[in-house]
Amino acid sequence: MSKRHLLFLVSGVVALLVLSTTAFAQEVTPLAEQLFRYHRGQDIFFMFMLVAFLMLFIKRYEWGVCLMTMLIISVAFPFYFAVQTIYFGNAWNMDLIILGVVCAITLVISAGMFLGQVKTWQYIIIGLLFVIAYSINEWFLFTYLEGVADMGGSLLVHAFAAYFGYGMILSLRHKKIMDAPMKVTVHSVSFVWLASMLLWMLWPSFTTALLAPDQVIGGMLATYMALMASTVITYLVLLAIHKKIDPLVYTYAILAGGVAIGSTVDLVGPWAAFAIGLLAGIVSSLCFVYLHPTLEKVLGVRDVMGVHNLHGVPGILGALFAIPFAGAIQVTAAVGTFVIAIVTGLVAGLIMRAFGRNEEYILDDAESFSMEDARGTESVSIGESGISV
Repeated sequence: MSKRHLLFLVSGVVALLVLSTTAFAQEVTPLAEQLFRYHRGQDIFFMFMLVAFLMLFIKRYEWGVCLMTMLIISVAFPFYFAVQTIYFGNAWNMDLIILGVVCAITLVISAGMFLGQVKTWQYIIIGLLFVIAYSINEWFLFTYLEGVADMGGSLLVHAFAAYFGYGMILSLRHKKIMDAPMKVTVHSVSFVWLASMLLWMLWPSFTTALLAPDQVIGGMLATYMALMASTVITYLVLLAIHKKIDPLVYTYAILAGGVAIGSTVDLVGPWAAFAIGLLAGIVSSLCFVYLHPTLEKVLGVRDVMGVHNLHGVPGILGALFAIPFAGAIQVTAAVGTFVIAIVTGLVAGLIMRAFGRNEEYILDDAESFSMEDARGTESVSIGESGISV
């Protein structure tokens, strides 16, 4: 074989390899993207469970929080799938799985507001009502309106969770919750520290879950910069006010940067994100210290977990930060989310009140579990009939 023929043969083989590699890459890239989103979706499922740990500071109400969390995910997630596939005709894919767990995590955040004020079994009905309300707001933000900036969920998740919850407690008007004991221990608050630190670490998976691959790294950096800013400024604000750090306020408010960056996670650079985190941390800290007790006194209702301080106000604030990018439609989106959330929350609260509020075991595991033996011993074992010495 001549050199000329050999060169021609080698060139042909190389060309075939390039073509086959290109075709292979075009075939695999969408699958690789789906697998990448699978891992971020798993992170969000993990974050969903961590939200429960964020609520485990009440000494007598820990198992009940975990039970509520498991009921919510097991009702809200499949019902959301049913609504999206049957009513809206959407296909089953990784994006829909992520959106389903985001819906569920929005409800478990909201439940922190009316925690202990309803009976445990009522969370099943609340899950159904919430998915309908959430789907209405999702349609409003991304179908009815055009050009809303909210890839990381400042409005869809955080603001909606807070104001749906506010509607619930305004309807329930549960006076006994104001006097319910909320004692804590170092052990119970340590659960909150664990949850807050892990949520802090995983937050970029949440804010970048549906971003295009080429936007994920920028979104991750923006999210961490916002979280770092709120972490530092929260410490300084609390130190300036109290000279000491309230561990519960701190472990909540440090996450405000992650809440506020949601609407602009794909739109701003790292230093703008840092500025957003600073403002969010300041606002959230001040809400915990000053606004929270004022609203309790004026409205006569208790936001058990301070959801409004971490998710409500920073969520609306985060949405408004996107006005330079999205324009006036962002204000419409924020106002609409507030109205839809409050109204649907009021309706859901009235329905729950008709079923009967939790009057006997407010913020107490004894509503669902046999606690006499467990609370009377330092160590317990699980037998066939429940907890025993």
